[in-house]
Amino acid sequence: MANSTDKLYYRIGDVADMLELPQSTLRFWETKFSIAVPKRNAGRTRLYTPKDIDNLRMIKFLVHDKGLRIEAAREEIKRNRDGVLRHAEAIEDLKNVRARLITLLDSLHKLR
Repeated sequence: MANSTDKLYYRIGDVADMLELPQSTLRFWETKFSIAVPKRNAGRTRLYTPKDIDNLRMIKFLVHDKGLRIEAAREEIKRNRDGVLRHAEAIEDLKNVRARLITLLDSLHKLR
């Protein structure tokens, strides 16, 4: 997925803000998805890479957007990871386009 990430590592608070999820959800997903486990530094601080963030976006798509249960989401990732990743990326791109269109529409209404 295309990230607007420019750092090598992100802390859990930053990732939670990026994904608009509570930190507790990210910690919970660590226990349920092997692809959601971040690296940790010597102080045990969670450090997420851009790839980790992509994995979390994929999980969010399956669990939140598609409404799959944890086990079904794990199976879907195992069965068709590339397809899920492409679909999640397309949905995210469409959401971004929609947000930009809404902004443009609001700007046009203000001109009247």
